[in-house]
Amino acid sequence: MTAQLSSSSQHQPYTVSLPAMSLPDWNALLPALRPATRIVLHAPSPQALIRARGNFKNLKATHPGLEVWIVVNAQAVQAVLDEPHEMGPALTQVLLCPNTLRNNGLHAPAHIQVLPMGAVEAIARMQQDGWIYIRS
Repeated sequence: MTAQLSSSSQHQPYTVSLPAMSLPDWNALLPALRPATRIVLHAPSPQALIRARGNFKNLKATHPGLEVWIVVNAQAVQAVLDEPHEMGPALTQVLLCPNTLRNNGLHAPAHIQVLPMGAVEAIARMQQDGWIYIRS
C-alpha cells in the first residue's frame, strides 16, 4: 500500500510505503452460537423497538432454533399497542412491562403477552438464569 503525501515546506510529493493490513477472520475467531443460546432484546423506546424487530428477524433467519424474546417497556409499549402488526412474527415473542401499562392507564390486548413483573426485574432474572442481554 502506498500513499502520496506532500511536504508543506517543499511542496514536492513523496511516497511512503505502508505495510498491508490483514483483516481478522471473525468466523474463525468467534465461537458459533450454541443451539441452547437464549437472548433477551430490550426495547425501551420506539427506535429501540424498530432495532429489536430487525435484530429478532436477523437472528431467527440465521439461527431459527435460538430462543429470542423482546422485553418492551417505557415509550416502546405504546408503539407496540399502536401498531402491533409492525412487529410481524416477532409479536409472539414480545413481553410488555406491566408497570408501564399501569402507569400510563394502558391495557394490552389478549394476543400480546404481559410480564408478571416489571421489565427490569424480568431482565435481571433472565440474566441471572443465563440469558444474553442485548439493548436494541
